[in-house]
Amino acid sequence: MPKRVDHEERRRQIADALLRTAARRGLHATGMREVAAEAGVSLRLVQYYFGTKEELLLAAMQHLAAQFGDRAMTRIRGSRQAGAPASPRDVLAAILAEGLPADDQRRTFAELSVAYLALSLTDPALAIAPLVKNSDIVREVIAAQLRATQAAGDTPGHLDPELEAVSLLARSAGLSTSVLAGQSSPGQAQAVIDYHLDRLFPPPGAR
Repeated sequence: MPKRVDHEERRRQIADALLRTAARRGLHATGMREVAAEAGVSLRLVQYYFGTKEELLLAAMQHLAAQFGDRAMTRIRGSRQAGAPASPRDVLAAILAEGLPADDQRRTFAELSVAYLALSLTDPALAIAPLVKNSDIVREVIAAQLRATQAAGDTPGHLDPELEAVSLLARSAGLSTSVLAGQSSPGQAQAVIDYHLDRLFPPPGAR
């Protein structure tokens, strides 16, 4: 009886190979042949699952975004106290900290995300809309946390949750680029995030 192939697992295997290769060579210098060699499969098989390099790049970036989400959830679970749910501040802190290139995994995420965005600006074949949709989901999670704490009186009522969410993600992206460029250290970037979270979640006497 022929062995059953797990096509989703095979696609993930190839996407992982692209991410590893791109982390070493750069996204612009990574071709389908290099990915096939890294994955230990034939070029024909890569082309079977991903008809073009652009399709492969997008799938790999979506896989990278999923890994980001998994790591953020692990960070959120780690912040819980004695089985209690994570606080809204802890949720936001986990999401924003995960975007800082403070270790190898997070640095790879930041470098490849910036590289894909840069390539997409001059190559219309590189779809950016699906990645923007992922960002929209993260923004809504942040806004929902802020709306909930506002209703509970833990966040200043005059703040706009949606605009604050956009602002936090923009700051996170800018801080990430600053760290990549060597303009800021990861510690400095984290201090900026903490500073803004203190503004959104002031102690009771300061509200």
